[in-house]
Amino acid sequence: MSEHHHGHHHHDHGDASEGRLLMVFALNACFTVVEFVGGYLTQSTAIMADAVHDLGDTLAIASALILNRLGHRQSDANFTYGYRRLSLFGALFNAIVLVVGCLWILSEALQRFDQAILPNAQGMLWLAMLGVVVNGAAALRLRSGKTMNERVLNWHLLEDMLGWVVVLVAAIVLHFVQWTWLDPALSVAFSLFILFNVLRSLKETLRLFAQATPDNELSLQVKQALSGIEQVQSLHHFHMWSLDGDKHVVSAHIKLNSSDTASHIPVKREISALLKPFNIHHTTFELELADEHCRMHSKES
Repeated sequence: MSEHHHGHHHHDHGDASEGRLLMVFALNACFTVVEFVGGYLTQSTAIMADAVHDLGDTLAIASALILNRLGHRQSDANFTYGYRRLSLFGALFNAIVLVVGCLWILSEALQRFDQAILPNAQGMLWLAMLGVVVNGAAALRLRSGKTMNERVLNWHLLEDMLGWVVVLVAAIVLHFVQWTWLDPALSVAFSLFILFNVLRSLKETLRLFAQATPDNELSLQVKQALSGIEQVQSLHHFHMWSLDGDKHVVSAHIKLNSSDTASHIPVKREISALLKPFNIHHTTFELELADEHCRMHSKES
């Protein structure tokens, strides 16, 4: 005989952040176009690399907006866990676009070392100042945000602003010294920095797709909490995976040290109380009596 215990923990951030995200998206999207055009006109691969970085942020903000909308939709017969897992497709698409963009910038920059092309320093200077203002304003707009999306995007925008500060310094240097290697060197550095972060993010996204354990420490803590219940004899078929990197799902078979079905109710209450601090999004536990053979073991044998 077995019972299933289901637990749901919902955390609604509300839609107060949508207006801020929309404004920052519009600002970033427009400025990304300006960057690509400006990079082409000034012949600066460093600005083009910054444009690729800003394109990634624009796509990330678009994903955040879509997720904000989908987050309000209830689960249905087709998407029984809801729609949060769709955000992984956005992260995967974003990563692919950035990897392709970085490889293109790297190929252009490496050719510039041989061609010795000097970019338009004055044009770079004006674009860099505009970049500092735009990214700084966008970061300030999200500074008051309470959601995880806004906090993460705020750091990305601050990174972009620092990147434009570097371009600004480079433009001032090029105004006085004709170092043709400086612009491609900066674009290579920017591209490698973006690639490093994107590949790290891509690795985590693929782990989530494969339903790998999202947090080994949290997994161990949950196991220890469940195993520590007095009426629990053993814990097996324990699984923890994540819908989107934030909302986790846990399931397990829990063997009790009693054959009395009346022991189920207090055990279920204790499980709910113990797991409450962990903020697990969805839990499913199968309780097995002491003299009951696990049906999963029967299938495996």
